[in-house]
Amino acid sequence: MLDPRLLRAFVAIADAGSFTAAADRLHMTQSTMSQQIARLEDAIGRALVDRAARPVRLTVTGERLLGHARRILALQDEALTLVAETSGTTSVRIGMPDDIATPEMARAFAAFTRRHKEARLDVTTGLRSDLARRYRSGELDIVVLKEDAPGEDSLASFEEPIAWFAAPGAAGSLPDPVPLVTFPPGGLYRDAMFERLERERRRWYIAFTSASLRNVLMAVEAGLGLSLLPVDATKGWRIEPLAGFADEPPVFASLYSWEQSGFVGELADEVLDILKRHFARI
Repeated sequence: MLDPRLLRAFVAIADAGSFTAAADRLHMTQSTMSQQIARLEDAIGRALVDRAARPVRLTVTGERLLGHARRILALQDEALTLVAETSGTTSVRIGMPDDIATPEMARAFAAFTRRHKEARLDVTTGLRSDLARRYRSGELDIVVLKEDAPGEDSLASFEEPIAWFAAPGAAGSLPDPVPLVTFPPGGLYRDAMFERLERERRRWYIAFTSASLRNVLMAVEAGLGLSLLPVDATKGWRIEPLAGFADEPPVFASLYSWEQSGFVGELADEVLDILKRHFARI
C-alpha cells in the first residue's frame, strides 16, 4: 500500500524541483520531507529522486510513478469530497394515492429539495391498505390516505365526492351480471362497490383489476365495466356518471405526519397547502 501522504510529498518535490521548496509548500521541515521520500523509496524498493541533481530530478522509476501518484491523489481528493457532500443524505418517505401525486405536488417537492440539498424524497403511490400499514409501522414519514372517516391523529381531512362511472353509451342500463373495473384487494372503493351491488341484489363479476388509477380509468373508458371513482379524477376521460345509482357518501383524504417540525414537518405543511388548493377546486 502506498501511503497518500508519502505520494503527496513525492509529487510536491517533482513539481517544486527541490526538497526545501516542497517542504515549504506542504508546511513541513526539510528533514521530514526527506524522511517521507526515503520511506516511499523503501516501500517501492528503488530510488525515486536524484538528490545530487540541481534542481532535483526524478529517476526513471520516479518518472514512471509520477502520473500514477497524481491519479491516486486525485481519486483520494474526489472520494473525500464525495463523502463530505451532504446532498441527498436525509430521506423523507412519503406515501399518497395516484390522484394526489399531481404535477403541482411534484413541483413542490422539487422546490423543497432545492431549498434543502440534503433531503432525498422517497415517494410511494399505492392503495390505502398498504400505505396505512407502512405509515403505522414507521416505514413512511408522511402519508395521504383515502378513508371512510379521518383518524383522530390526522393533521387535516378533506371530503371527496365519489360516483359510479361507465363508458359513454353504457351508463344507461346495466348488464346482468355487472362487470366491474376495480383496484386490487385493499383499495378503498373495491369493497364499497361489492357492498353496494349486494344491497341492490345484483349479480356481478370482476372484469378488470389494476393498482393504477390511470389503468382503471382507461378500462372504464374502453367499456370493460363500471367503477366507483373519485369524481375529480375522471375529468378529461370519456366516461359518464352511471344513471339510476343514488349518490355515494364521500370519502376523506386525510394527511398524517409523524413530525410537525424539522424537514418532515415543513414538507407536511407544504403537502397540506397543496391539498387545500386541490380540494377547494373540486
